Amino acid sequence: MDDQAAVRRDGPGAKTNGSPEGQVVGGIAEFGHDITTLAELQFKLAFIDFKECLQKALIPLALIIAGTLFLLGALPVAILGVAYLVATAFNLTVGAAMLLTGVAVLLAAVASLGIGILRISPTFMTFRRSREEFDRNLNWIRTVLLYSGRNVQRRRF
Repeated sequence: MDDQAAVRRDGPGAKTNGSPEGQVVGGIAEFGHDITTLAELQFKLAFIDFKECLQKALIPLALIIAGTLFLLGALPVAILGVAYLVATAFNLTVGAAMLLTGVAVLLAAVASLGIGILRISPTFMTFRRSREEFDRNLNWIRTVLLYSGRNVQRRRF
């Protein structure tokens, strides 16, 4: 039996007996696992933030969509109706009354959309948590990469 070659076990679960190569491989594997876990947790947090953002943005988005649909549907009828009223009330031509009415309706539409846009922008602040956690994770990875393999000098008391 002494003349037979020893079987070498390389792979996951193989004991390294404290060899430097085994420690490096084990350290890289552990670091890769940590990176994978961080990526998974970062994705889960971003998904939770997305759901929260969607819940907060639902009413303002519905208001914007409803306002836009009403505007598109009622705009031609309202402009023509008001234009005829303005034309008869102020003794204007129909063309001038239509132009005046169109500008007034346009200003009302811009104001409505502006209010909706102002109310929806704060809903995207929920991604602040994901951004902060991602920054912390990147800083951790940088620190691990910067100090990996270096001997830490211990202070003597």
